[in-house]
Amino acid sequence: MLTNKQIVVGITGGIAAYKSIELIRLLKTAGAEVRVVLTPAAEAFVTPLTLQAISGNGVSTSLLDPQAELAMGHIELAKWADFVVIAPASADFLARLRLGMGNDLLSTLCLATSAPILLAPAMNQQMYKQQAVQENLQVLAERGVHLIGPNSGFQACGDVGKGRMSEPTEILAAVLQTLPKNRSLDQLSVTITAGPTQEAIDPVRYISNHSSGKMGFAIAEAFAEQGAKVTLIAGPVNLSSSSAIERIDVVSAQEMAQQAVKFAQQNDLFIGCAAVADYRVAEVAEQKIKKTDENNELTLRLIKNPDIIATVANLSENRPFVVGFAAETEKVEAYAKSKLQRKNLDVICANDVSSGQVFGKDHNALHLFWQNGEKKLPLADKQHLAQQLVAEIVALYQQKQGELNQSF
Repeated sequence: MLTNKQIVVGITGGIAAYKSIELIRLLKTAGAEVRVVLTPAAEAFVTPLTLQAISGNGVSTSLLDPQAELAMGHIELAKWADFVVIAPASADFLARLRLGMGNDLLSTLCLATSAPILLAPAMNQQMYKQQAVQENLQVLAERGVHLIGPNSGFQACGDVGKGRMSEPTEILAAVLQTLPKNRSLDQLSVTITAGPTQEAIDPVRYISNHSSGKMGFAIAEAFAEQGAKVTLIAGPVNLSSSSAIERIDVVSAQEMAQQAVKFAQQNDLFIGCAAVADYRVAEVAEQKIKKTDENNELTLRLIKNPDIIATVANLSENRPFVVGFAAETEKVEAYAKSKLQRKNLDVICANDVSSGQVFGKDHNALHLFWQNGEKKLPLADKQHLAQQLVAEIVALYQQKQGELNQSF
C-alpha cells in the first residue's frame, strides 16, 4: 500500500512514544521506507538504537550534527519526505509548530518540507482541554496540517479523559487516506472476477471450493487506488469493496460467465482471478434431497461449466488484454504454461496451493508467465502483492499496445 513512499516519523517527548515503534513497523510492512527524527525530550522515552533496528535506517536527533549538516541534512530530509507523521505530538511541539519556530531538527524539518504533515497529539487530558492547546490545533488545521485523535481513556498519570494518542493502526489508516493518490491509471478500465462460485445440488446444498476472494479483491483495490475504472464480479464472499469499484455479485459459474463476457468487451483488461467451479450438477433437485436408511450412496451427474477465461481470451471482437490464474497442487510451472497456450492468454499467474497456505489466508506468492518471459513475485501479504502484480500487468499491457501500434 505504501510501496516506494518515503515517510518521516517524528517522535516528541511523551509516554505514548512507545507506540511509535509499532507504527514504524506497520509503515514498513506496508512497503514504506521510514526515517525517524527524535526530539531531545523523546530520547528519554525511546532510544535511537531501538528505532534504528525497527526502521532499518539511522535515526536523526540533532539539528546541529556537524556530520549531517555537511550536506545540509535537515533540508535533505525535508525534501526526501513524501509524508511526515508526528506521533506523539506533545503540547509543547504543537505550540512551537504554530509559532513557526525551528529550534530543533523536527520543527525545522516541518518548516522546510512541502510534504503533507499528520499530527497525532498525546498529552494529559487537562492539558488537552486548555484553550491555548485547542487554539494551536485549530490554527494548524486551518493551515492544512492534518490531525488524528486523540482518543479517550485511561492515561499513564491515572486520569481518564481525552488525550491518549491514536492507535498505530488508526494512524496508518490516516496516512493512507491523506497521502496524495497516484492516478496514473485513470485512462484504464479493468474487469476482475474474484472468489468462488457455488453450484446448487438442491435448495440447501451446493458444490464450491475454499477460495476467499481476498486476492481478487486486493487486485481490484490496487487498480482503483491508481485511478482505473474497475468492475469487480464477485462470487459469494464475506468481503467489502470500496465505493470506487463497481461491484456485481453473482453465485454460479453461469451467472459469472454472463457478466464477465459482457463487461470484458467494454474494458481494456480482464483478470480472471475467481476460482470457478469446473462442473455443475446436471439436474438440480427442486426439493431438499432426503437421506434414507436404504441408500448409503448418492450419485450426482455433473456437466462442465463455461470456461470463462478461455471464452474471453478468444473473443473475435473487442478482446481485452487477458490475465488468468492457475492454482495448482503439482507441476505448477508445466500446467501454468500449458494453460497459457491452450486458452490463448496474455499472462498467467500461477501459485502452489498444495500447502494450504493460500486459500483464505492473507499471504500469497505468484509466478507470472507470458509468451516470452516470466517473473516470480515472492511471498507477501495479498495487498502488497496486488500492488506489485498491477505494476507488472500494466507494463506488459502497455508493451503489447506499443507492439500493436507499430504493426499498423
